[in-house]
Formats: sequence, C-alpha cells, structure tokens
Amino acid sequence: MANYHRKDAYHQRAKREGFRSRAAYKLEEIQQREQLLRRGARVADLGCWPGGWLQVAARAVGAEGRVVGVDVRALDAPLEEANVSVLEADLTAPGVAARVRAALGGPADVLLSDAAPKLTGIRDTDRAREEALVQAIEALLTDLLRPGGDLLVKLLEGPEVQQIAKRLETRFVRARSLKPKASRKGTTEWYLLGRGLR
Repeated sequence: MANYHRKDAYHQRAKREGFRSRAAYKLEEIQQREQLLRRGARVADLGCWPGGWLQVAARAVGAEGRVVGVDVRALDAPLEEANVSVLEADLTAPGVAARVRAALGGPADVLLSDAAPKLTGIRDTDRAREEALVQAIEALLTDLLRPGGDLLVKLLEGPEVQQIAKRLETRFVRARSLKPKASRKGTTEWYLLGRGLR
C-alpha cells in the first residue's frame, strides 16, 4: 500500500470547510471540469461513507435535486442537507437497486462511486476485493441509471479491474479516464467517466 499523510493539505482544508472527507475535492474538481451534476438531477452515490461526495452532490443538484447514498457502514453523523438520504446496505444485497430508485423517485441521472474495499495489504486479496466491488457496481448499472445517464467510478490499477473498465466503456457513448489533482500522491486510483448510457 502507498504511504501517505492522512492529514495533508486537502485533509486540513476539508476540516476547515466542513466536508466529511478530503475526497470531496476530487468530485469538486471533476464537477468544475465536466459539469457532471446538474440542478434538479437524481444522483446515486454507491459506497458513500464518510459522506464527502454526498455533500458536494447535494450542493450541485440543489434543493430540487435528490441524492441517495448507499454503504455498508453508517455515516458517523447524519448530513444536514435535506435533499440527501442514505441507505445502510451492501451493494450486492437483493433489492438494493429498487430501494435506491424508490428513494430517488426514479432512476438516477448520475451514478457516482468513490468506494474502495477494505484493504488488507495482501495484493491478491485486495485485488479480488476491488474486482468484486466494481462488478457489483457494474451489475447495478442497468437497474439504477437511466438511458443517457452518466457514471463516475473510482478504479484501482489491476488487470481484472481493467477488463471491467473496458466493458463499462462500451456501455456509454463517450468514456475517458480522469486523475484528479486531489488524489493522494502515489495512489493507483483513477476515475472512469462514462457519458450517455446506451
């Protein structure tokens, strides 16, 4: 695993500005460049703990939009944003897509995921966990995202995940990879942005 300072400049900034995590700045940066989240949109955030992306998405879609997060771990404290709700559930649980759609009031316009598996430091185990997580997101794509909708998902380097990424790319009209400046130094993470679900 890469060494990093948990309390880097982004961590300190998040504390000052009231974000749940430094990861909020990754989504903010992508939002500024790509205009992914629009006012009034319905957004699903898969693997939403600790809630930084929920906060950014809630602000971007405004009071007329809706954001629903899903995670196996409960948020440390409820979010103040009225247009956000969180489901405590495993992404592979039966009926999770129906629960998210019901909470959103319909299919998502945008599917977000900054999720990462709990890492062990054992390379093969960690790769298998990452692959399983991305497969779960891939499996939910059709049930959660409306035709023409957009996807932003975090991926880690690894041959199995690269194969899933290639499959995901074919599901969208346009797809490309992104690496936000706010990503930790030395990390292998990158983001796949898919626009226009076929």
